[in-house]
Amino acid sequence: MNIEAFRDYCLAKKGVTEAFPFDESTLVFKVMGKMFALTGLDRIPFSVNLKCDPERAIELREYHPEIAPGYHMSKTHWNTINFSGSLTADMIYELIDHSYDLVVSGLPKKAKQELENL
Repeated sequence: MNIEAFRDYCLAKKGVTEAFPFDESTLVFKVMGKMFALTGLDRIPFSVNLKCDPERAIELREYHPEIAPGYHMSKTHWNTINFSGSLTADMIYELIDHSYDLVVSGLPKKAKQELENL
């Protein structure tokens, strides 16, 4: 998977926006204003930070060398996924979905209702 496919997949999700809130090379994806994915456009190889359930994060890191504690993020709740080619696209899509779903589940009731109405 490349950056374009990653971006397209994130933006296709309901309520998602993209922005550069930190600098001109850190692309952030938010759902209803809450961050669920970010990537450094200048990072080689391409990698992304995705939110993850803490127990699952540990398990993923143990079994996949491409998954590490979140770079410049809470190591408990974020993973950095390196797109070195050994993770399948389906696995990456599932990790993006998991991150998105975690953030949505933590939204206030009003924001969840707004998202449902989009």
